[in-house]
Amino acid sequence: MRAWRWFVVLVALSLGIVLVSACGQTRPQSYKIGIFSPTTGFAAADGTSALHGAELAVQYINERGGINGVPLELVHYDDAAKPDQAVNVARKLIEQDKVIAAVSGSYSGATRAAAGVFQEAGIPMISGYAVHPEITKTGNMIWRTGALAVVEGRVGGALAVDVLGAKRIAMLTIDNDFGVSLAESFKEYVLAKGAEIVFEEKYPLGEKEFRAILNRIKETNPDVLYASGYYNEAANIVRQAKEVGLTATIIGQEGYDSPKFLELAGDAAEGVIITTDLNRDSEREITQWYIRTYEETYGIPADMVGASTFDAVMVLAYALKQGGTKPEQIVKALAELRNFEDAATGPFYRFTEGREVVRPVTAQIVKDGRFRFYAEFDDPELITPPW
Repeated sequence: MRAWRWFVVLVALSLGIVLVSACGQTRPQSYKIGIFSPTTGFAAADGTSALHGAELAVQYINERGGINGVPLELVHYDDAAKPDQAVNVARKLIEQDKVIAAVSGSYSGATRAAAGVFQEAGIPMISGYAVHPEITKTGNMIWRTGALAVVEGRVGGALAVDVLGAKRIAMLTIDNDFGVSLAESFKEYVLAKGAEIVFEEKYPLGEKEFRAILNRIKETNPDVLYASGYYNEAANIVRQAKEVGLTATIIGQEGYDSPKFLELAGDAAEGVIITTDLNRDSEREITQWYIRTYEETYGIPADMVGASTFDAVMVLAYALKQGGTKPEQIVKALAELRNFEDAATGPFYRFTEGREVVRPVTAQIVKDGRFRFYAEFDDPELITPPW
């Protein structure tokens, strides 16, 4: 019996040697991918959600065989939504952790800063939800699966004038990459459609007091207020708008798409409509798996930020399976992607030459304290990025 055991061991070892010599290398224990997101600071709720989304993607992929039999390994660092920290994190992921690719689960400023580091190192990076146009313009290694600001701003304009029929529009813009880039494309769209901008002003990140400015907006009698902001600013805007008696429909964006917004805004959130990538009422199996599993795992409802980061990892895994693990193989597979369905916020039709995704964008309305489906925008003229 002992001789038989030794025979089996020798055969197994021989096969292993054959496999190694035939392939030219040993099979890796895992493929490391990096993620950076703000899990401390003002954006901690979004950054934690992004990390959770990436974790669920790795779980989903590994439970189904990993990358052609090799599991994914996620390496995460906190960037606090600060560009300088994002640069340091990117270097650490590349030089210390030797990741083969990375995902941004952070805001536009941090993502833009890190993108340059990954581009210089020749390591592919996918932005999950940061909207600024300059991110993908960094170079051929930098891709985006969330809606580009130009697209989301246009969709916001279409929601305002084509769906809601607004003629008089007020704009309140957070003064950073996120807000300004959205406002530019929104304004361009609504003016081209014949609407009038009756009020326009910017405010700084972290602003808490909006009553004076909202009273000035009220005096202009707008049909719609297009107000950009993250969940803290957004909650203050909608609560204080209700306090001063502003009756205009408030249109927000993905920055509102957080359980924290609903919690902080309370009843004042009712009727607010946002443009976002996640449709909670979608019947797609993977979307419902994500929404259900997220809440079961983390005890809070899923949001767009987590779902978009989940999708960035899913698209990266697709590229690794289809193309290979070398940078040029990954970007080639991304360029050839068509009608990708394994995404919680999908489907994704394709990437443009500028590495921007072509995908539908939805509008959600707050109803009974939850985000619900309001409209979907899939007109190619709206959703196709200009580069």
